[in-house]
Amino acid sequence: MTDDDTPPPKQKSHGRISVQTSLKPRDLMSDVRVAGAWRAKVITLFPDAFPGILGLSLTGKALDLGLWALETLDLRQFGIGKHKNVDDTPAGGGAGMVLRADVVAAALDAAAEGTPNRSEWPVIYLSPRGKPFDQAMARRFSAAKGITLLCGRFEGVDERVLHHYGVEEVSLGDFVLTGGEIAATALLDATVRLIPRVLGNQTSTEEESFSDGLLEFPQFTKPSRWNELEIPEVLQSGHHGNISNWRQAMAERLTKERRPDLWRAYCASHGRDPVED
Repeated sequence: MTDDDTPPPKQKSHGRISVQTSLKPRDLMSDVRVAGAWRAKVITLFPDAFPGILGLSLTGKALDLGLWALETLDLRQFGIGKHKNVDDTPAGGGAGMVLRADVVAAALDAAAEGTPNRSEWPVIYLSPRGKPFDQAMARRFSAAKGITLLCGRFEGVDERVLHHYGVEEVSLGDFVLTGGEIAATALLDATVRLIPRVLGNQTSTEEESFSDGLLEFPQFTKPSRWNELEIPEVLQSGHHGNISNWRQAMAERLTKERRPDLWRAYCASHGRDPVED
């Protein structure tokens, strides 16, 4: 207990120390820590939003197996006064509310406990004005020991705390959400799937969209004929060289048609002319 008898901020963790049979629901495993696993700490006003969909499918299985761990820090617990206020009106006037610097700082300090330096543990604020999130960024985050994500609300966060802590701002795209929780979930999903052993077939990450600067080639499966449409003959030829060439050509074609920006970057990195090609 603190001097004013205020209980310490509550944190929720998900994951296991080791692979073992347990009948405890994930939401009852609040004291479990995963030793040596990649870890994510999420500062949010809505801790119950996690793990959400991250607790399902492959990311959920990996969470249960201890391949990664998730911890939420309730920002409200760091609030000021009797009512645990976390925000106030913007300086200079204007609509909405802004998350207070002192509240966010206290949360960031708590999240920093037991973490290494920033090169091994990025601290991210999900913000529309941030650097666009991409596959290369997901790979960088997955190669770290963990990550701290700050989910904004209202009109954002006091600029001073972002500057003081050197927080990296990341955007999911050119649109605005009501808060950073959805963006944090998407960022974690894209990152966690790159952690070794999370996916059953790790080579699939090497062929998907953006892995080599191109969009992924079209995929097909059984039945070989559906709705009067046939699977391309080359994919049924068994000739691996021809199949590889076809997939490369289709990936380049789709990228050129749908993402001219990616196509120009790809050509520049391969010494090709984007117009002639």
